[in-house]
Amino acid sequence: MANTHLHVVWFKRDLRVHDHEPLANAAAAGPVLPVFAIEPGQWQAPDSALRHWQFAADSLVDLAHALETLGLPLCLWQGNMVDLLDALKAHYGHITLHSHQETGNAWSFARDKEVHHWCRQHNVTWQEARQHGVVRGLTSRTGHQTRWETHWEALMTAPTFPAPQNAQAAPGWQAFHHIDVRQLHGLTLGFDTTPCPECQPGGRREGRALWCSFVSQRGRRYRSSLSKPLLAWEFGSRLSPHLAWGTLSMREVVQSLRRQRAKHAEDSQWSRSLRAFTSRLYWHCHFIQKLESEPSIEYQTLHPALRDLRERDPDHPNLIAWKRGQTGVPLVDACMRSLIATGWINFRMRAMLISHATFGLGLHWYEPALHLARLFTDFEPGIHYPQVQMQAGATGTNALRVYNPIKQAEDNDPSGEFIARWVPELTALPLEWRAKPWALPESLQKHFGFQPGEHYPLPHDFEQEARHWKKMLYELRRTPKARDASQAIVDKLASQRRPPPRRGKKAKAENRQQLSLFGDGGLDD
Repeated sequence: MANTHLHVVWFKRDLRVHDHEPLANAAAAGPVLPVFAIEPGQWQAPDSALRHWQFAADSLVDLAHALETLGLPLCLWQGNMVDLLDALKAHYGHITLHSHQETGNAWSFARDKEVHHWCRQHNVTWQEARQHGVVRGLTSRTGHQTRWETHWEALMTAPTFPAPQNAQAAPGWQAFHHIDVRQLHGLTLGFDTTPCPECQPGGRREGRALWCSFVSQRGRRYRSSLSKPLLAWEFGSRLSPHLAWGTLSMREVVQSLRRQRAKHAEDSQWSRSLRAFTSRLYWHCHFIQKLESEPSIEYQTLHPALRDLRERDPDHPNLIAWKRGQTGVPLVDACMRSLIATGWINFRMRAMLISHATFGLGLHWYEPALHLARLFTDFEPGIHYPQVQMQAGATGTNALRVYNPIKQAEDNDPSGEFIARWVPELTALPLEWRAKPWALPESLQKHFGFQPGEHYPLPHDFEQEARHWKKMLYELRRTPKARDASQAIVDKLASQRRPPPRRGKKAKAENRQQLSLFGDGGLDD
């Protein structure tokens, strides 16, 4: 088959046939071979986990069925992508590679560089399309010509690509098909295997169902439920894993959302909620742009003045207690245990988990980041690592955000129901003591049959620890050299969007601190 010009569509984290530009372009050009490479390095990376694979496997099954309706197979290759390209080139002679651009982790970045090198060596064209609002090669966010949101808006308003209806399947593809789609869930790939009994299932059909229920019913209470862990589970969009694995495209969600905003324009609660959700979609891409522009955010503290502040210690007892949900701080432990079981927690609680690990327990941000990456079904490197560093105070540019877990419990779990569900050791305690059981008076300990330190751990002195780290961080950031480094970070990574000016002494101080650098969060709600 050496005279066949094969168009290879390389699926990565874009597991759909709708609004898939590489698939549409390949189908219009000639015989098509859709492939997904199950690469050992990806699944043995320290931030990979079984729950990621389960979601991906669900989505691949759905993708295979969707491709079948178009008359196309899904070739599942187990091995490195470069080896597959070698085999396809040898068999077909002339190939063109089509894919979406990806901003992933350090492993995927190195893999893509290897594929680029292979393509240059073998004179193979690799056509990459943009999937999110990320601009490849952007070195600065300042200046009119590089205004980032202009690029984002242009991509989001462009027409979507329909699934191709007259695609021609490549002959002889079975020689490269290693895994039957029915065997995907049983693969052992070397990843972290922490079970996730309540994880979201993957696949485009699941994503579409979630979206329809959100814009027809659940989304009306989105804004008022955003910070509360129990309510956010029900009224949040829960689209984040589907955007992370591309079962839905960002563009189709944005366009659908804008139609819904027009539909609900007369309902103030709907309008506020959909406006808030629109902002999250923007910040989703804004964060990924940071990792695209500064890949070292994944493994190195962003601000140079703060890099020697703490040492990484994977065996630190505070880290082990935090990972197990045994810190003795009820809301922190409830969030961790919930995350282990479900693979998802709302953004405010994610921020609190990192804040408590780094400020309340004095841990370096890196090991907590890896642990949470393995637990999040919706793990998106471009959102995850910049957000972790921001919440840990490692950017050197933002105001320090230290979340008091007692106040967070009072504000966001006022009934104590979330804590009671995930920390059953505390269900016998009255509400006023459930968020701080260590303070239960001795006169009540016998009455309720509860002994702090015996029935539930005593906590680290997280308030004193947080004061220590806040003081140290602020002092390190005040030096002229540190300020110069902060300005360089702002010039390279800060959004040019400016929040509306706020009044008052505290608000003016915040406005001076470039709070728009990282915004309020990526899409994990």
